[in-house]
Amino acid sequence: MDLGLSGRTALVAAASSGLGLAVARALAAEGANVSIAARDPQRLAAAHKLVDEAGPGRVLSVEVDVRDDADVTRWVNQTAEEFGALHVVVTNSPGVPHGQADTFTVDDYRQGVEGSLLPHISITLAALPHLRRAGWGRILLITSEAVRQPLPGTAMSATARLGVLGFAKGVVHAVGASGITVNVLAPGVHQTPAFDGFVAARSAIDGEAALKEIIAEVPLGRVGQPADFGALAAFLASEQAGFVTGTVLLVDGGNTRGVT
Repeated sequence: MDLGLSGRTALVAAASSGLGLAVARALAAEGANVSIAARDPQRLAAAHKLVDEAGPGRVLSVEVDVRDDADVTRWVNQTAEEFGALHVVVTNSPGVPHGQADTFTVDDYRQGVEGSLLPHISITLAALPHLRRAGWGRILLITSEAVRQPLPGTAMSATARLGVLGFAKGVVHAVGASGITVNVLAPGVHQTPAFDGFVAARSAIDGEAALKEIIAEVPLGRVGQPADFGALAAFLASEQAGFVTGTVLLVDGGNTRGVT
């Protein structure tokens, strides 16, 4: 299936590894020009090579701290100038600590909101003038399954990221007439470096046992691969997904038990 992304321009935040990198590679494989951003220059350089190898389009990589509004605006404008337009925006943000709700201080929550909610707003607002100018756009905001199924250990994630859903709903109404769709992706466990680190921390003695325990909770009987997530993101960025907006799509192997 031709997703209609050849020649389009996409930017992907926090794309030096994990799900962000998977999305960038999937978009590049569809022929899009891709701009990626991250804080670590060495990891960013390695990601640049992987994205460049994934498809025929051009790749731009920029050191950006997504918590810095000026940094974000500079990156977004540089991307649009470099490629002549901007069409697909994938927001992403650093993770937050695991723990129960009463184990964090008010300042911890404040930092969680600043690090995991506000970057989505900052990137989206900086990109909107370019998307409106293009007359076509896709905004994808990466959160977590915790926005649909908060668990005791995901209290910080659920608190900080639930605001992304409210913001997304507001943007849907603000930009719908401009041909721009807005969707939230809520991933569950995927085989990323962050997940591997979590498993190692959970069981320093027997990481394999910890992994089996996590997998046992997932109806599909496995953790997701980053490419699984990237494929869905590429479809939502496509021409074919033009009537899908305002949704929260779980990518969790059936782990979420709720019916809404």
